This record gives sequence, structure tokens and C-alpha cells, in this order.
Amino acid sequence: MKRSRKFLLVGLAAGATLLGLAYWGLRDGAKENPYITAPVQKGDLTQVVTATGTLQAVVTVQVGSQVSGTIGKLYADFNSKVKQGQVVAQLDQDKFKASVEQGKANVVSSQANTAKAQVAVQDAKRTLERNRELRKRELVAQSDLDAAETAYDSAVAQLKVNQAQIELAKAALEQAQVDLNHTVISSPVDGIVVSRNVDVGQTVAASLQAPVLFLIANDLSKMQVDTNVSEGDVGNVWVDQDTEFTVDAYPTRRFHGKVLQVRNAPIMVQNVVTYDAVVGVDNKELLLKPGMTANVLFMVSRKDGVLKVPNAALRFRPPEDKPQSPAASEGQDSAQRPGAAAGRGGDRGGNRATGQGERGGRGREGTVYVLRSQKAAPIRIRLGISDGTSTEIAAGDINEGEQVVVAMSSAGQARSQAPRRPFGF
Repeated sequence: MKRSRKFLLVGLAAGATLLGLAYWGLRDGAKENPYITAPVQKGDLTQVVTATGTLQAVVTVQVGSQVSGTIGKLYADFNSKVKQGQVVAQLDQDKFKASVEQGKANVVSSQANTAKAQVAVQDAKRTLERNRELRKRELVAQSDLDAAETAYDSAVAQLKVNQAQIELAKAALEQAQVDLNHTVISSPVDGIVVSRNVDVGQTVAASLQAPVLFLIANDLSKMQVDTNVSEGDVGNVWVDQDTEFTVDAYPTRRFHGKVLQVRNAPIMVQNVVTYDAVVGVDNKELLLKPGMTANVLFMVSRKDGVLKVPNAALRFRPPEDKPQSPAASEGQDSAQRPGAAAGRGGDRGGNRATGQGERGGRGREGTVYVLRSQKAAPIRIRLGISDGTSTEIAAGDINEGEQVVVAMSSAGQARSQAPRRPFGF
């Protein structure tokens, strides 16, 4: 009985000892690991500028009607392939044909009046010559000669009027013929009908402006994306720059293009200034359609096999550090934004030639905390390009594989917030 009690007491003492060791081990472990870290690694970095845009055909033609009338026939529909000069629609021609016939009749009438006037001129001329001979013999009065001259001059003037009326009638006939020709609407380019805005029997009015009947895309195998690039990023966009983009219709597929133009005209919406960067796209597979929204990445710079550190490490500050001034904080934060001030002052020519230039921030500096001897040691480094998640370490006393602090662990936060007690209790 005594021996069993002795064994029981020894077991209880051993269990208490183990629990105590476990407690102190856990507490000491919490003290020794107050940080969440990430390793410094070597890898590839690509700095990009992001923007959204809309896909459009390179050449889009609005086909309209120059005359008013009723749609009589349609020869093209949505997605119809048309050739240049092909008839796509025709207005009702009855009224226009009647105008042409009326114009022809007016021309004939004017020609007949002119012929009549020519006869009158000849008659007046004969009378004038006869009166001149009689006046020489003093067989008629001077007033009769003057009247004959007046009649002749009047007949000549009337002939000129009739001749002018012939020209007016011919011009009216030509106008009527032109209007008749305009009732047949042809495609001005080769392409595909993107939109049809009328139906047979619909009346179109061209009094103020030509109504748009069809929208024809010249060549959908070559398209362009009109993107809105913010004024802070437009310095990192240039002609012939490589781009990638995705569309919602094919979310897992990346399409490629090149910048064709960076337009100087600002686009201001609610005091936000953007610029239109036009991206040329090869669409031989005809997967892309006009109006699709594209999420575009402009490739600013790329570097392979460089030391990189998570951006969270650049933002981390231990609780005991004094807060930075607003200006310093702003400078530190700007170092983390991808594309923001990254290329300003950089070597643009180097990027365009090799894709390995220094757009990513020559001279920018930051501070990271490296875990050395279980302590967070601040290290000042020079920063390179950033892809929004990691940033290149261009220079600094830091090596691959070292652990940088990205955040405080829960135990570390509790320890930093707990009041200090005397004697460590």
C-alpha cells in the first residue's frame, strides 16, 4: 500500500515537471518567434502598367442615305460579308423616276422654246435689214427703223434666256438622276456588316444629316484596343511597346499586341485625366469582337534572376519604431506601387532596346528588417523594378535565403501590447 502511494506521488511529480517544462518551452518559443518572415529569393520580375479599353475594328464605316425615302429592299444583314461597290439596300424609286422623267420633259420644252426664239431672231433680223434699205431711200420713217432694231435686240435677248433655260433644265435633270442613283446604296469598302439599323418599309429622312443604315467593319482580322491610361502611368507607355490583354469571353487566354499610338489629347472625366493608347491586335482567328472590354498589361520592364523581396517587407515597421513623417511615409509607400513613379528618370532607351532597362526606379531606397540572431535588424536597400507583389533589390547588405520580416505574429503582437511586469512575470 505504501509502495503504490509512493509510485503515485512520483508519477504526479513527474507529470507536473513535464507540464511546467512544456509551459516554459511554449512561452520561451513565443518569445523567440514573434515575427512572420519570408525568404529573400532570386527570380524573374516584370513591371507592367495596367489599363482597360475597348476593342474596335481599325476601319469602321457608317453607310447612310443621302436622300429621303422608304426602304424598298435590303440585300445585306448582320454579319454579311460585302465587297466594295456591292448593293446593300435600295430605296423606293417611283418618286425619283418621276422626277427624272419630268426633268427630261423640261429639257425638251426648253429646247423647243429656244428653237422658237431662234426663228423670232431671224424674222426680226430680216425686218431690220429691210427697214435699213427703205430708210436709205427715205421710204420709211426713222421711228420704224428704231422699232425694228428694238425688236431684233429683244429677240436676241429672248434667245439667250431660252438657251439658259435649257442649261437649267439639264442641271435639274442631272440632279434628279443623281437622286435616283442615290436610292441604290452600295458598300464603300470590303468588310463585314456589324450593324443594320433599318428594315424594309422604314422611312429614312436625310434633311439634316445622313441616317446610318449599316455599320461595316473593314477588316476584323486586324483590330485595335483604345485604352485609357492614367496620367501617372502614361510616361511608361510608348509606341511599339509589347502588351498583353485578356477579355471576359476567354479569361484563361492571353492575347498579344503592340502600341500603335499614344494620343496627346487628354480625356478628362470628373477631373480624372487619362490618355488614349491605341494597341494593335492580330485577330486572324476572329475570336475578338468589336465592343469587347480588354484588360491590358503594358510591359514596361523585365529582369531575370534578380534578388527580390516581398512588398509587405518594405511596409513592415516594428511597434517600437517611431512613426515616420508624412513625407517619408509617402515616399516609402510610393516605392511599393507598381508603375507609380517607377520609370520616371529611368533609362527609357535601355528598356526599348533590351527589355532590361532601369525604368523600375533608379535611386529609390527602402528599409527591410532581416531576422538575424532572432532579432529584426533594419537593412537599408536600393530598390529596382516591382511587379506589385515583389520588388527587386538592386543593392544592399542582404543575401539570398535570408529571412525578412513581413508582419508580427499573434504571439509577438500580444507581447508588444502586454504591459511590462517586474522580474519578467
